[in-house]
Amino acid sequence: MKVILSSDHGGVNLRKEVGSLLEEMNIDYEDMGCTCEESVDYPDFGIPPAERVAKGEFDYGILICGTGIGISMSANKVKGIRCALAHDVFSAKMSRQHNNANMLAMGERVIGPGLAREITKAFLESEFDGGRHEKRVNKIIAYEEQ
Repeated sequence: MKVILSSDHGGVNLRKEVGSLLEEMNIDYEDMGCTCEESVDYPDFGIPPAERVAKGEFDYGILICGTGIGISMSANKVKGIRCALAHDVFSAKMSRQHNNANMLAMGERVIGPGLAREITKAFLESEFDGGRHEKRVNKIIAYEEQ
């Protein structure tokens, strides 16, 4: 499994925590998030990693900003990306099992490091159920092809 990790200035600390978890889980990852504390624009840190997931360079992406909203909206503009904003374990699991999400977004100003680790783990350890859910995901994919 290969994961790309990124954040804007609002997610630097949580991104470090998630990076530590990925190391503990022996997951190969690349960090392309900002290293500054000055304000930067979340699309600049959400779109490029989403493009790399869409191209198949990475299996999954994890994005973090202050709320997770802006960076997830940016990532979801990339064709082939299904980025789920999750601030609880159940939503993270369901985003994989039912929606086949390939990116996860979280907000550093919304959740703490312990919960972020649990959410990340749930997201990465869950698998797509397929079946009736596959038909629904395929409708999203078909719409993107128009």
